[in-house]
Amino acid sequence: MEAKDTKFKRFTITSALPYANGPIHIGHLAGVYVPADIYARYLRMKGRDVLFIGGSDEHGVPITIKARKEGKTPQEIVDRYHEMIRDSFERFGISFDIYSRTSAKIHHETASEFFTTLYNKGVFVEKNNKQYYDAEAGQFLADRYITGTCPHCDFEKAYGDQCERCGTSLSPLDLINPHSALSGNKPELRETKHWYLPLDTAEDWLREWILEGHKDDWKVNVYGQVKSWIDQGLQPRAVTRDLDWGVQVPLPDAEGKVLYVWFDAPIGYISAAREWSEKTGKDWQPYWKSQDSKLVHFIGKDNIVFHCVIFPFMLQQEGSYILPDNVPANEFLNLENDKISTSRNWAVWLHEYLDELPGKEDVLRYVLTANAPETKDNDFTWRDFQARNNNELLAVFGNFVNRSLVLTHKYFDGKIPALENLNDNDEAVLAQMQAFPDKISHSIELYRFREALAELMNLARLGNRYLTENEPWKLFKSDPERVKTILAIALEITAHLAVLAEPFLPFTAEKLRNMMQIGRFNWEDAASQQLLQAGHQLGETALLFEKVEDSQIEQQVQKLLATKTANAAEEPKAVKPQKAAIQFDDFTKMDLRVGEILEAEVVPKTKKLMKLLVDTGIDKRTVVSGIAEYYQPENIIGQQVVMLVNLESRKIRGIESQGMIMMAENAEGKLCFVSPSEAFQNGAEVK
Repeated sequence: MEAKDTKFKRFTITSALPYANGPIHIGHLAGVYVPADIYARYLRMKGRDVLFIGGSDEHGVPITIKARKEGKTPQEIVDRYHEMIRDSFERFGISFDIYSRTSAKIHHETASEFFTTLYNKGVFVEKNNKQYYDAEAGQFLADRYITGTCPHCDFEKAYGDQCERCGTSLSPLDLINPHSALSGNKPELRETKHWYLPLDTAEDWLREWILEGHKDDWKVNVYGQVKSWIDQGLQPRAVTRDLDWGVQVPLPDAEGKVLYVWFDAPIGYISAAREWSEKTGKDWQPYWKSQDSKLVHFIGKDNIVFHCVIFPFMLQQEGSYILPDNVPANEFLNLENDKISTSRNWAVWLHEYLDELPGKEDVLRYVLTANAPETKDNDFTWRDFQARNNNELLAVFGNFVNRSLVLTHKYFDGKIPALENLNDNDEAVLAQMQAFPDKISHSIELYRFREALAELMNLARLGNRYLTENEPWKLFKSDPERVKTILAIALEITAHLAVLAEPFLPFTAEKLRNMMQIGRFNWEDAASQQLLQAGHQLGETALLFEKVEDSQIEQQVQKLLATKTANAAEEPKAVKPQKAAIQFDDFTKMDLRVGEILEAEVVPKTKKLMKLLVDTGIDKRTVVSGIAEYYQPENIIGQQVVMLVNLESRKIRGIESQGMIMMAENAEGKLCFVSPSEAFQNGAEVK
């Protein structure tokens, strides 16, 4: 990896633009911003030319929904949250070179120019088609303003762009029984004109660029999701929408239309670079248009398709921009065994954390990196937070540093002893110490930040073990010269920790440098055996980390429990209203039978779908059901269920599903089987 990176003169690092309709939470940090910051800080220490870009995504339906709920304008909403997000990132130590926003004038100009370039090249396909319109609200409905039943898993609260139960991407016309989220009315179809990006024409190029060009260096989860998208066949995607909030489409016949947020948001990386250029006087173009620049996108897995398929195709069609070299997307972070949910307030909000646990920025950075969802969804718990602080940062890293500095003050008035009179074990320990920069570099450049952090802690463990085995506190009276050597080595390890910890624990690294009264070193400096000069005076010693007490953790746990209780109290418990009346003949057309589940397995690469083999009494057939979140396959073998057997078969994730299992759903959205109350003959009719 290092050999590949040496060809690049500069690095353009982007981090997903958070929606400015709410604060930042730990899921955002673990998935995107902490790994991006580690990477940027590391590259700077390597002497690389880095432009690290962040910014707020201030367009899109979530913004307008928030504004409508609060009775404010979209601009008022984004102004509030942009400031909150920017301040939180700054306090937490995310080292953006620029933090911009998509409501800025320079972004509107940049996005308009980009659209115009593609338009003039004839890239877009212009279509008149029918879209849903809410007559009462007097507007066309964006995807998130339409809800209905998912045609794949029958979830009744699916959005017009995605079903959150089965994860399938949808279009509003796919929904069964659609309704407007604005008025609750059934929308009507009206004709409107839009411009489409012809992704279907990009399949051959994408296969060559991604499936051949990046099969060995992109993360498995990223490559797999992109391959699945391409294999399913790409379709033209609209780049405009009938809305009044966003970048206006720069065409004379496009009044009342804006650029769709998925098109305009990634251009925000470019407009942020232009803003940085205006502020610093540096030229932004080499970072985006020179082949010796490396572009890396840090995102969550829900943004993979936009950054690996759509935005690269936009850049390729524009013609003057470089393409992303890597997109190291992470999976999701859960909280206390439950999915983080902004709507349910089930989250650890960054601004609240910084206020309630001051001085512990690096503790959170450490925990989120050590438990990063790099290859699979992971879980954050407050007990794990406490354990990692007390048993790792405090007991390993902090303990070693404290012992080294305190003993030096005690025995040598805080002056660093000379590094001399080394025995074979001393030489071996120093050689091990010198190997850590390359080990950590290797992991970082493969985007394995958990692994890199573990190596940093192994360096601290090496120091602890060395002190414990040599016991300088027992030797001082009998052999003070040997103690000088021992502490000189311990202090070298401490100084190396101060260097190598910088990308991961920047506040700790600065504190440690101050205690040692040393300046900043470059990354390569840590490969040397000696960073310190004999006789150098150490500064005052203080604890790097403090113990996290049970009471502090209990306070955070109780805060979450109060949230869960409040959510439960606010949940509507009333059953859904009756649906429209049907004729008796409609009911008699349904063939409901008792069946028995013979086999069950989770559908690969899904969280919610399960493939079942059911004995219907008529035959044995396959059914795909969205129940994997509620049942384990091994626990439902032999379960009798009620099944609609004459439902027209449908392919779901490439599996032919021949029927539907009947499920009951409560007010919390939990599912359970509809089953006979006693063992019954398979194939028995339900009337």
